[in-house]
Amino acid sequence: MTDLNLIITTLTAEEQQQFVLYLKKKNKRSDIKNIQLFKLLQQNDLSSTEICLQLYQTNKKNAYHALRKRLHNSLIDFIANINLEEENSVDMQIIKYILASRSFLHNKQYKLAYKILDKAEVLAETHYLFAILNEIYHTKIQYAYAIPDIHINSIISKFKINQKNLLLEDQLNIVYAKMRQTLNNITYKGDVIDIETLLKNTLQDHQINITESLSFKSLYQLITLVSIPAFVTNDYLKTEPFIIKTYAILKTHKSASKQLYYHIEVLFLIANTLFRNKKFNDSLHYLKQMEAQMLANKSKYYNAFKLKHQFLLALNTNYTNQQNKAIGILEQHINSKHNDIDSLLKIHLGLSTFYIQAGRFKEAQQIFSKFYHTDNYYESKAGKDWVIKKNLIEIILHIELNNINLVESRLLSFKRNYFKYLKQINQHRAITYLSFIELYYKDPSQLLTDKFKEKVQSSFEWVGKEKEDIFVMSFYAWLKSKMEKKPLYQTTLEMVQLAKEN
Repeated sequence: MTDLNLIITTLTAEEQQQFVLYLKKKNKRSDIKNIQLFKLLQQNDLSSTEICLQLYQTNKKNAYHALRKRLHNSLIDFIANINLEEENSVDMQIIKYILASRSFLHNKQYKLAYKILDKAEVLAETHYLFAILNEIYHTKIQYAYAIPDIHINSIISKFKINQKNLLLEDQLNIVYAKMRQTLNNITYKGDVIDIETLLKNTLQDHQINITESLSFKSLYQLITLVSIPAFVTNDYLKTEPFIIKTYAILKTHKSASKQLYYHIEVLFLIANTLFRNKKFNDSLHYLKQMEAQMLANKSKYYNAFKLKHQFLLALNTNYTNQQNKAIGILEQHINSKHNDIDSLLKIHLGLSTFYIQAGRFKEAQQIFSKFYHTDNYYESKAGKDWVIKKNLIEIILHIELNNINLVESRLLSFKRNYFKYLKQINQHRAITYLSFIELYYKDPSQLLTDKFKEKVQSSFEWVGKEKEDIFVMSFYAWLKSKMEKKPLYQTTLEMVQLAKEN
């Protein structure tokens, strides 16, 4: 997907219509090839050569590339303009106040200028705009000499407090950037890192106190930072109280309506945390709030979050004994084209898992037939954890389909590619689990013996049903269903329900 295609996918249907009107007003001549190009790119199913031929009837590469560049610039201008109009009205109003006040100061209308600066200060404080407040205090201090009764020390005191807030916000932004980069290295490169210790040390190094009052964006970053260790360790119980408590502050924040994108991100993080803690009804409650925010501001961010929302909705639905409904949710998106490749891959793997739980193995196999890229490619798009799950699910699927030769080759490949990594991250349970799968496929009858069942029970190191990862439980449920000769989906739900009750 080219940059132009990616930019177009970020626009809502209404914004795309507005952009066409914008081009019509901008065009100075009857040539409307920029509009034609835009409409062809909206289809997202033609190659550059095909589009060029439709526009010019011949392969005019230079003219086509020049047209693409003009359209790209027009899109950037259009997006900048609508964001200035829709999202930064408060910022722009304050900036106008500052510019007007400076004009009055230059004309020695000092009292009038300070009245306007006072208005700007109140607005900036209300919306935690520390950088703009810095400019306001700087201007007030600069011209304080002109008004004899002004309390300059009071302004200097406010200025110093604001500088601390601004530094804290900048420091938190640095920590956030470092931790997200580390998370990417863990997810997509398989780095082995003690993430909790790293977060604690990084916050201390930058002297950040996570209890301080912060801007909306900083509160979002804090929630994300605290969620990162849970993402890596699968221990979501630790983080749940903090993110729920912090969201209670965040949702009443003065900048909530302005920071719609971050608001949706936070709601997704909370819904995901609650799902991982097996609190499905609570997770669904936050998913409803998330959808409401996705529909806000003329559905500005609906498309950006649609797949993430639908995947988590399907997971909650599946684990609340609504298997067919969950399958239906994901089937709607199985042939979707979207730039959120990570969510698309999760939807494909999730649906294949639901099919296996339902005993619909041929349909699951059809999905796996579409995974024709290498594991390295999928690691770069969805992460190492996704690839490991894909390989384990594929082995289970081939056992169910009685593809014995494929089971053997997949087992050898998995051992060769992932055993060392699993040992490094202390996921010995996955290695143990695979050994039992191997024993089962070589001799299925032994699973029914008491000796085998006792061996399975004594070999796994459980972390407690309440804390146990729901996906780990789902994998184990397959083995348990074979030992107890019960349907997989029923076994899975019983295990999850038992964990919820404890």
